[in-house]
Amino acid sequence: MAQDEKILANVLEIFRLNPQHKYRVDELEHLTRRDHIANFTQLIKTLTTLEQKKEIMTDGQGQYKLAPVNREVDGNFRANDKGFGFVRLDDEDADDVFIGADHTKFALDGDRVHVKIIPNGNPWNGKGPEGEVVEILERGAENIVGQFVPLTDKEVKRTGYWGYVEPTNAKLQKYKVYIDQKGLQPQLKDMVKVSVSRFPNADFPTSLVGTVVLIIGNKNDPGVDIMSIVVDHDIRTDWPDEAMEQANAIPDHVTEAEQAGREDITDQPAVTIDGDDSKDFDDAVVCWKLPNGNYHLGVHIADVAHYVKENSPLDQEAFARGNSTYLVDRVIPMLPFRLSNGICSLNEGVNRLVLSCDMEITPSGERVNYRIHPSLMRSHGRLTYNKVNAALDPDNDTPLEEKYVKLRPMLQTMAELHEILYKQRHARGAIDFEEPEAKIIVDDQGKPTDIVLRRRGTAEKMIESFMLIANETVAEDFYKQHVPFLYRVHETPEGEKMHAFFDFISALGVTAKADPNNVKPLDLQRIVTKTQGTPEEAVIQMVMLRSLKQAHYSEQPLGHFGLAAKFYTHFTSPIRRYSDLMVHRMIHAYADEGKGEKVQAHFKSELPNVAEQTSTQERRSVDTEREVNDLKMTEYMADKVGQHFDAVVSSVTSFGMFVQLPNMVEGLIHISNLNDDFYSFNERSLTLTGRGTHKVYKVGMPIRVKLIRANVEQHQLDFEIYDPKAKKRQQLKRHFDRYNNNFNHNRNGRQNRQHHGNYRGGNYRRRKK
Repeated sequence: MAQDEKILANVLEIFRLNPQHKYRVDELEHLTRRDHIANFTQLIKTLTTLEQKKEIMTDGQGQYKLAPVNREVDGNFRANDKGFGFVRLDDEDADDVFIGADHTKFALDGDRVHVKIIPNGNPWNGKGPEGEVVEILERGAENIVGQFVPLTDKEVKRTGYWGYVEPTNAKLQKYKVYIDQKGLQPQLKDMVKVSVSRFPNADFPTSLVGTVVLIIGNKNDPGVDIMSIVVDHDIRTDWPDEAMEQANAIPDHVTEAEQAGREDITDQPAVTIDGDDSKDFDDAVVCWKLPNGNYHLGVHIADVAHYVKENSPLDQEAFARGNSTYLVDRVIPMLPFRLSNGICSLNEGVNRLVLSCDMEITPSGERVNYRIHPSLMRSHGRLTYNKVNAALDPDNDTPLEEKYVKLRPMLQTMAELHEILYKQRHARGAIDFEEPEAKIIVDDQGKPTDIVLRRRGTAEKMIESFMLIANETVAEDFYKQHVPFLYRVHETPEGEKMHAFFDFISALGVTAKADPNNVKPLDLQRIVTKTQGTPEEAVIQMVMLRSLKQAHYSEQPLGHFGLAAKFYTHFTSPIRRYSDLMVHRMIHAYADEGKGEKVQAHFKSELPNVAEQTSTQERRSVDTEREVNDLKMTEYMADKVGQHFDAVVSSVTSFGMFVQLPNMVEGLIHISNLNDDFYSFNERSLTLTGRGTHKVYKVGMPIRVKLIRANVEQHQLDFEIYDPKAKKRQQLKRHFDRYNNNFNHNRNGRQNRQHHGNYRGGNYRRRKK
């Protein structure tokens, strides 16, 4: 920060701390001189600048005060467990508004609030605006999940409450939710869902009242921990009777009537390639070389829209769920298992209805022809990633099943095509991140027994390539037909975040020849390529990911930045994503009903709501999956407190740093546990630097750590730096300090006794004895 900007920031901060106070010039001069902010000349110049920029105002009599802010905004309140919070505004580019503990109007985390801005932000030091909550517009949580604690019979009679619930949400832990006698009566340590009837207010600032509407189970019963998280995130698990009746009425086989009007491709050797434990198979692929040297790629996707008709009970429930949620020990499906694992799943050896995307691709990766049409297919093999990778490995000596031997030539052709498609994507600038996946293994009681790392092989990447080009093909086709459609979009990152990212990598010695205000995918891909295999690779990819926007669904074709794709949609997973089901429904409608004004008007009105719901439910599932993983990883580490681990610094903040172990487990080294020095945080370089030792901790730095605490209920792991040499030095220092203290104490004691006379008291008597 330049000197002038620093003075502007500090002087404005004086006004912001006391927004109603009127300051005289001599008063300001005293404050700025006392705090070594500015001299008198600099102060006058700064006051003139702030007045010109309408940050402060004068009464014409030599007094100045902060300019009033007549601005009110709406946003979502994010609480801090210390009482204060921030409001995230609807405008993504706007700064969050700080809300002091006395100005929250008892808003809870997640509430939608109306806020009055008190002082604006300070543009010279980066501090955002401050405000006070004027009104709570909408409660973020009408239901709360937690552990029940009963009251005594005497207290129940006196209060009218069965007991109270301790919320599992860390942001709500200071509150008690008292349970009225209108609903279910839980028992000690039951995990329950509470419908809140009274929220905190001036009379009861730390308590709520509600009715138990669901008893999830006793805290110590297997699976209740995961289901508590599922319920807390409002993931739907129960099926309405009407939806189940509709599902059960659907035949478990393809009927002869359903085959009419479909191309029969049952003779094509299409296969599914999925994980070892997959049960629902959305997609099948087939590939062969054409006489002209090009490749034929067929991507055949389960025709779920044929069975799930618009506005039917199944459709309404699938829309509400938005997608399937995949947890460590279970899947919460978007569709009932009769469909997801049965008639819609492309199981081996049975006929299934599909929507096909057949493409012709040149050896340079250019798609020169395609058809999107309904088909009847039969899977010629339920293959797994592991075994396909083995079949493609020339050094593999393990005997293969007969079907893999038979299909190996086609698999090799697929691998060739994948390499072609990958190079084509890479050439246009698609950003490829390669991160290992952590799979948590649990026993039949839900206890984690291992965390297994898995890196993607050719089979996984191959299927990804085929799904990507099918999604692009479908998106481009319907864009060019000028009809309403649903797109998967990933917008260009903000210039401010790119500025910060380029500054960060510059500090690591990596240069970026790109305009941060007009960054292209290829610019970032070059950085990824340049740092591959270097110690900085992981940290740069991590910070880059955090600098990008979040992908979502939209009725507007905004492109996909990360894939460097002009058109993109989700077409390939209709069993587990409502977005894909909607895409299939539109493909059918435009083919069967035409592209007339009525059909287009219908989808144009429906798509904004579908885009918002599918984006929201996707985030909800991701948050649930992440919280369950955090729980099970913490539980896995609970018996390892006191052990030492290799780790990498994954994030640095003002309150400490997060570290990641080789098994992808993450935890915090709080700044209070960095007790060898006083550390200051540099936001620009994301570093912590010791004032005395000048030791620097930065993202990506390998360190050795000791696990000191595992809080399973809060899913938190705490570590400290493990440095045996430093420990020894500290022990020696403490020993030396104790020696010096004792020596000085004894010496000072002798001097004091000589000064005051040591002939009295115990010392004299002891000498005589």
